Amino acid sequence: MHAGKLVFAQLTEYLPLTTFRRCVALYSGEHKVKNFTCLEQFLCLAFAQLTYRESLRDIEACLRAQHDKLYHMGIRSRISRSTLADANEVRDWRIYADFAQRLIGMARKLYVNESFGVDLKETVYALDTTTIDLCLSVFPWAPFRSTKAAVKLHTLLDLRGNIPTFIHISDGKMHEVNVLDQLLPEPGAFYIVDRGFLDFARLFRFHEAGSFFVTRGKSNLKANRRYSHPVDRTTGLICDQTIVLTGFYSLKGFEPPLRRIRFKDPKTGKRLIFLTNNFALPALTITDLYRCRWQVELFFKWIKQHLRIKQFYGTSENAVKTQIWIAVSVYVLVAIIKKRLNISASLYEMLQILSLTMFEKTPLNSLLSTINAEQDDGDFSNQLNLFI
Repeated sequence: MHAGKLVFAQLTEYLPLTTFRRCVALYSGEHKVKNFTCLEQFLCLAFAQLTYRESLRDIEACLRAQHDKLYHMGIRSRISRSTLADANEVRDWRIYADFAQRLIGMARKLYVNESFGVDLKETVYALDTTTIDLCLSVFPWAPFRSTKAAVKLHTLLDLRGNIPTFIHISDGKMHEVNVLDQLLPEPGAFYIVDRGFLDFARLFRFHEAGSFFVTRGKSNLKANRRYSHPVDRTTGLICDQTIVLTGFYSLKGFEPPLRRIRFKDPKTGKRLIFLTNNFALPALTITDLYRCRWQVELFFKWIKQHLRIKQFYGTSENAVKTQIWIAVSVYVLVAIIKKRLNISASLYEMLQILSLTMFEKTPLNSLLSTINAEQDDGDFSNQLNLFI
């Protein structure tokens, strides 16, 4: 047996703890706290994410069973579900949100040259929203419908590495298009959004900033054609047009010309209409970009299946947001380790192995490099290795 550090301790070595302490100090997270620090709270909940713990009682039982090893995991205090519940209620969730953003910054630098299926140098983001259903009587602060509660995760995904660069957690009543107001457009970047985000006044802000967007056009879109550009119909393209909006509100929100591309999917026969403010890329590349938007759907599916974000350890808004942001931190941390150790296995395989070896002392590189990384191309041909 390797006489080094526990696997969990080896994982936490990749955390920028100095940055974490700055986040704690920024929000006075440990004001009048004598024991069970914010870092210990983070480590307990990160352990719960990595080992699929279902409740605070479950976390308490597992960690107390290994009490001799907790010191080497960075946990000095005695684990109690009541102490953990109190911390989730009162420790500011923004501590963990800011820390997750720091980890995201580290991960994006590692995946900056990662391919995502389209030969493009610019940064490409996919924006979408997913809903997590809750019980209205237990989570009254998150109204959705008259008899249901929910939280929404509005996520901007960097397609190079599938790293979430922006996440906004709201109650179920917030419409997804409103999240565009909170984004800071990046000049030269591409934003891939579905029809739910089609608000020309908001998209014009991205156009003014020098950003590009690709979205689907609605069937009732009012526009006049100015020019038609030649297309190769054998590729599925029907037309490539320069248009001007004619609807009262749409023209008021977006006066410059737009590009409209009609495309017939060769596999399904479905006709699609794409709108973009980019006139330089080939029409077929625009359709390929929109196809990559599916990666954000796969991201939502993946984190719901493999992280604890559908069932919560607390019922308050602070506890829910704390758990979600720590789950995001764990996801990004594993992605960082995958890249730094040059692991060929998928994140799913890595998480499965880590869930069973937290208290072992096997070197992390040896543990993860022995995973069989061969995949079944028939089932996952449209997914990146990150999600397989």
